Amino acid sequence: MAISLNLDSFEQISALAAKLPKTDTVAADAARARQSQLTKPPGSLGRLEDLAIFMAGWQATERPKIETAQALVFAGNHGVCAQGVNPFPQEVTAQMVLNFQSGGAAINQLCAVSGAELSVIALDLERPTADFTQGAAMTEQECLGAMHRGAKVVDPNADVLVLGEMGIGNSTVAAALSHAAFKGQAIDWVGAGTGTSPEGMAHKAEVVAKGIKMHRDAQGLAQLAALGGREQAAICGAILAARMARIPVLLDGFICTAAAAPLFVSDPAFLDHCLIGHASREPGHQKLCYAMGKEPILFLDMALGEGSGAALALSILRGALACHNGMATFAEAGVSGS
Repeated sequence: MAISLNLDSFEQISALAAKLPKTDTVAADAARARQSQLTKPPGSLGRLEDLAIFMAGWQATERPKIETAQALVFAGNHGVCAQGVNPFPQEVTAQMVLNFQSGGAAINQLCAVSGAELSVIALDLERPTADFTQGAAMTEQECLGAMHRGAKVVDPNADVLVLGEMGIGNSTVAAALSHAAFKGQAIDWVGAGTGTSPEGMAHKAEVVAKGIKMHRDAQGLAQLAALGGREQAAICGAILAARMARIPVLLDGFICTAAAAPLFVSDPAFLDHCLIGHASREPGHQKLCYAMGKEPILFLDMALGEGSGAALALSILRGALACHNGMATFAEAGVSGS
């Protein structure tokens, strides 16, 4: 059965944070105790131990597992491309969606290796959002509609959810959402995206600054409607649906993390069940992760999007659980502990 948000306004979503499931501290403590008894020096598996405990808390079991991993890539087009912020035409978004569907993209290969079931959801590509330098990118109802679409494709039986995106111009959208959420200067959040020149990056910063000035009164989820795209809204909807079903989430890099920024600004607890798969090469991502207090799992100098870094991180997560569940304790192995 599909997960439905059943929410009709941003105010209802903002009030939802306190009612959502929380990590099971009893299960997390049991997993932590198991880690202390495994045949290794305490802490020697580093972040893998933390990841196993994180998964235990959200799956509410000492022995968390990944039998079903779902990967969702949302695609959208953006009116702000009218400002010349991207060297590629918006037709590329639909062309890449076809490439995903035929199995020819990096995310297809990485999902196959990491054992994730991939779905690609194109969101009205023939109808870009409005140009946020001229007005709001979406109305509240349009934004909520995209959030609902993102929520409905989440498999409630998944053990983990990998999220990614595709959309020409969405690095500009990500910079705007980050700037709106965490301030600073527009240039702090702008990167090369799909290969923009230094002059192009300066222009992107001007466009972002113009959008922020126009929508300076927007707060929280209103920032998502004012500046975001349908794929960003769908990502937020999927994050909320996963939380309702206690499904841990692996966010991809800069654009995917920035999509979640309006939720974080509304209440940081909205992202308690989310991990960041990798540190993007986009310069704004490090600042974004720091502002959210989240450390990426991988640092591979990637900046592709598509969910590629999150799919790679899924393999690390599987490794963490393999060690957690499969290693012998000192007592089981007949090894003297400390």
